Amino acid sequence: MAGLTIVRFPRDILKRRAAKVPVVGDEERKALSEMAKTMYLSGGVGLAAVQVGIDSQMAVIDVGKGLIKMVNPVIVKSDGTETCEEGCLSVPGAAVKVKRAGKIVVQYLNEFGEITQLAAEGLLARAIQHEIDHLSGKLIIDYLSPLKRIFLRKIPPKRSL
Repeated sequence: MAGLTIVRFPRDILKRRAAKVPVVGDEERKALSEMAKTMYLSGGVGLAAVQVGIDSQMAVIDVGKGLIKMVNPVIVKSDGTETCEEGCLSVPGAAVKVKRAGKIVVQYLNEFGEITQLAAEGLLARAIQHEIDHLSGKLIIDYLSPLKRIFLRKIPPKRSL
């Protein structure tokens, strides 16, 4: 039960926009299930497909309220802002303060290809935005100044949640 291998910074796939998923089928459902298993085994609350080397707009999230599987997620509404420290499975040892919307509405295809909308706030809203950033080729370290990013590259990675 090892799960998939998590891709770590600075791999190129983490810096590219992931491909849209034209149809949600058995292959995508299997990938989403494997991604969820990997997320749980790694102690994370979210995981984007690019973080396991899959070039597809898919993500899984569970902040303790049940597993959400998203395909082609798009934020359609946002409100307010809050800043909080975030970590990332692909950037172990890094903790970055990131300003995000406090409340969002996200639209996506579920694992059966049905259009779904979800209103979220707090940690769930933050996790969704973090994973959508991954699918757009953006990492938490992109919120740092260039000098802090250079310093981060020189620090040996630590185990992170």
